[in-house]
Amino acid sequence: MRMLIMGPPGAGKGTQAGAIAEHYGIPAISTGMIFRLAITDRTALGERIKRVIAQGGYVSDDLTLQVVHARLAQPDAANGWLLDGFPRTVGQVVSLDNDLANDGNKVDAVIALTADEDAVVARLLKRAEIEGREDDNEATIRNRMAVYAAETGPLLDVYRARGVLIEVDGLGSVDEVAERIFTALDAKVGV
Repeated sequence: MRMLIMGPPGAGKGTQAGAIAEHYGIPAISTGMIFRLAITDRTALGERIKRVIAQGGYVSDDLTLQVVHARLAQPDAANGWLLDGFPRTVGQVVSLDNDLANDGNKVDAVIALTADEDAVVARLLKRAEIEGREDDNEATIRNRMAVYAAETGPLLDVYRARGVLIEVDGLGSVDEVAERIFTALDAKVGV
């Protein structure tokens, strides 16, 4: 299966991505991890990313797509993968579609974790307190959630129109949420 996971900050994407990957025997791949690996491996793309980041810039869509495509072409991703943090724009959706189509593949499912904003804010404030993240205050957290909603809404609409979007309540215990995801995925893609 080739899947994406999306959700607002604090919805548990990273935790659930690991559980999904283990359950279905596919790698969970985050764009941040891809960038770090490319830099660590000192690939040509990694060196370009390192220069952009060192100058305080954003990694362009073109460069991000090259790195993602290279990562998805690795042997452990041959039978599927779960992407976390990509795509982030409709242009990236189109580019990912084109790359996958070239290999005769497509995105099979998009898991969108949903959560009550106030509950997620409370969760993130608690995490900030435990981890000593003084810059994670309520206003900052709510702003990140608004940015997520504005940027991700169009992507969710694209995947909803394609019939591959699976919305799952992200609140509850890790095991409860994972079970909801597995049940919804199995029903949707017939695993």
